[in-house]
Amino acid sequence: MFSLLGLGTLMIIVNYVDLLPGGTNNWYLLGGLGMVLAGIITATQLH
Repeated sequence: MFSLLGLGTLMIIVNYVDLLPGGTNNWYLLGGLGMVLAGIITATQLH
């Protein structure tokens, strides 16, 4: 859960700083948001 949230946030930040290959790209943003969403889903499914 924490790794998905952290990696998603990091991917979004690094995308806006323009450090990923290919420059700023919407696919990196969508991937980061997907990871954050997966982290949230994981957090709500823990029993």
